[in-house]
Amino acid sequence: MATDRARPRGEAEVPRSPSRPGRVRIARKGSPAGRACLYLLLFLGAFVAVMPFLFMASTSLKTIAETITRVSPIPFHPDFWPASPQWVNYIFAWTRARFGLYFRNSVLTAALTVAGVLFTSSLAAYAFAKIRFFGSKVLFAVLLATLIIPESVYLVPNFITITRLGWYDRLAGLTVPFMASAFYIFLLRQFFAQLPTELLESSRIDGAGHVRSFLSIMLPLSHAPLFTVAFLAFIGSWNSLQWPLVATSSPRWRPITVGLTTFITDAGPENQLRMAGAMIAVLPVLLLYFVAQKQFTEAIARSGIKG
Repeated sequence: MATDRARPRGEAEVPRSPSRPGRVRIARKGSPAGRACLYLLLFLGAFVAVMPFLFMASTSLKTIAETITRVSPIPFHPDFWPASPQWVNYIFAWTRARFGLYFRNSVLTAALTVAGVLFTSSLAAYAFAKIRFFGSKVLFAVLLATLIIPESVYLVPNFITITRLGWYDRLAGLTVPFMASAFYIFLLRQFFAQLPTELLESSRIDGAGHVRSFLSIMLPLSHAPLFTVAFLAFIGSWNSLQWPLVATSSPRWRPITVGLTTFITDAGPENQLRMAGAMIAVLPVLLLYFVAQKQFTEAIARSGIKG
């Protein structure tokens, strides 16, 4: 009489497969030590990611003297946190740096940039993915080749363009040059290419053209990647610093990132106010991500970097 082979500890028996009678598959379970190491690595990674925010939050609540005397890189050390939280730093940062004006400028700039990016990127991605025209592959290859060009190379051409168009120190100069992006076109094109072509063919049988097919079929199926593009474009516009300094000469349209430079004076930087301003600047991005992180991760998983 045959006996079953002894199973090593940590392995569980799985029911025999009907296609191969007599064969037993062994499902291996992770050992407690392995799981502990995995959780430790995840904890360390999360700790490293959260550390800058903790340091920013603690410094924003200190006095100017504590930013010099009470400094520690370890969150568990008493000097890492303020002796008495100075919530008034946020009021000073908002009023002294005219954050109300800078915040409004950032919101307008980011909203217009996101709207332009979604409009141009979605139309171009649809054309590259679902419309066959002469030279489409070559044109798409040239478009992808622009991704290797450093952003600093665009500064001079963009500056000359907005100056000749009369957009210097205007809202258009901060938004129009960034309303099209090769990366966002590539990201949406990868997603559109995965959608079944039969959907478009059936709409053409019903008499729909490309515009109607794009609006009634492609866009409703592309909420996740469109949100990803909008989220990335929002972050890029919200965190922009170099271009606003080049394209503006007055606080009229400068964003909140430029407002943070207000706290660098001849007497030295006021770090507690700079960190309070940075917390104000980063909160909209964090809230936006936490509210819609499901759509963001879904779009990365589905549209990803597939061919």
